[in-house]
Amino acid sequence: MTTTAAPATTPFRFFDVHVVRTRRLGPSMVRITFGGERLAELTSGGRDQRFKIFLPQPHQDRPVFEDTGDGWYTAWRAQDPAERAVMRSYTIREQRHEPREFDVDFALHGADSPAHAAAAGPAGRWAAHARPGDPLTVLAPAVEDNGGVDFRPPTGTDWILLTGDETALPAIGGILSLLSPGTHAKVYVEIAHEDDRQSLPTFADADITWLVRDEATVASRQPVLDALRAAELPEGTPYAWIAGEAGTVKAVRRHLVRERGIDRRAVKFTGYWRRGASEEDLLAELTAGTAAADRD
Repeated sequence: MTTTAAPATTPFRFFDVHVVRTRRLGPSMVRITFGGERLAELTSGGRDQRFKIFLPQPHQDRPVFEDTGDGWYTAWRAQDPAERAVMRSYTIREQRHEPREFDVDFALHGADSPAHAAAAGPAGRWAAHARPGDPLTVLAPAVEDNGGVDFRPPTGTDWILLTGDETALPAIGGILSLLSPGTHAKVYVEIAHEDDRQSLPTFADADITWLVRDEATVASRQPVLDALRAAELPEGTPYAWIAGEAGTVKAVRRHLVRERGIDRRAVKFTGYWRRGASEEDLLAELTAGTAAADRD
């Protein structure tokens, strides 16, 4: 899940979609395949392609909108929070054209467990109980170069560094699937359970390190950062893509720039979530910051 600002409708479009099938990928993640009548118009840029997904409120069977035109965001913000669709950002893990469908991998955050469901977010709770035919609305790209892809290594890059937790795993998988033969990649993925490991097909020469976190020390340890500090990184010019929990992302970026001497322009970083904050909290902060900037 990404916590980026809501995109304008162009070059994105609204699509009504429905669940085609679901598949558990491990204890912490489920893959949901979506279909829809107009998906011939959906054009993913691959890699870490992000888009917006809109979920119904618990008492609704489908998301409720008052406007899906160019003014949708203002209209959405003006709706009663108890009635308006729940907006989240996700990655298109894979798109297929025959049949026309796309996959989205959801981190459940314990939503499938009665003991932890209350603490999980609305997207995890929805995904844990999704069934074929369930309707959703998405705001997804209609052109390949749509601004929703962040992984863009410049010419002259000698090797790739990818780091993230399970929320970044779909993007990491998408990036690896499109790396060309001969590309050297170092990958560090933090997961909640040993069985959350996935097959990540790639033509690249990829060295993938899986880091199973200890939930008892999750508030005080950062497995990705600890692994990087102990790692011997390749020679040459790197391009780093780091995502996941915002505090960890910030710490990893600081390590790469200050301690490893990597050019900050060669480090792309995105906080997909922040410990102790919902996306509504982050969206409210973003809206308040934008309003303050406009006043200034």
